[in-house]
Amino acid sequence: MIDKLRNICFAVVGLLAVCVPLFAHHGNASYDTAKNVTVKGTVTEYVWANPHVFVKIDGKDESGNTVHWIIESQNPVSMMAIGWTKNTFKPGDEVEIDAMQAKNGNPVGFLGSASPTAPRKRIVINGKQFQ
Repeated sequence: MIDKLRNICFAVVGLLAVCVPLFAHHGNASYDTAKNVTVKGTVTEYVWANPHVFVKIDGKDESGNTVHWIIESQNPVSMMAIGWTKNTFKPGDEVEIDAMQAKNGNPVGFLGSASPTAPRKRIVINGKQFQ
C-alpha cells in the first residue's frame, strides 16, 4: 500500500514538474505592451515552426550600425487563420513591422495576438501593406 501511494505521489510530482513550465511559457510579460517600435530592414530568416513563427531582420540603429532583430508571433496554425503562410516572408524582403519591444531593450519584438478579431500590427513587405 505504501509503495503504491509513493508511486502515485512521484507520478503527480513528475507531471507537475513537466506542466508548470508550459504554463509559464505563454504570456507576453517580457514585452512592453505600451511601447511599439517599427522595425525596418531586410529579412534574413523566416522560421515557420512550432511553437512560434519568427521573422529575423537586419535593420539599422540611429548610428547606422546593423541590428539583428527577432520578431516573434504565434504558432503557425494561428498565423494561418489571419492569412500568413510559410511563404509570407523570404530572405531579402524589405520589411517594416510594428511590434512590442522587449522590456529589457534587446532587439526582440512580439506581434501580439493572432486572433482574427484582434487588432493587427502594421506589416509592410517590399513596399506593399500586408496587415
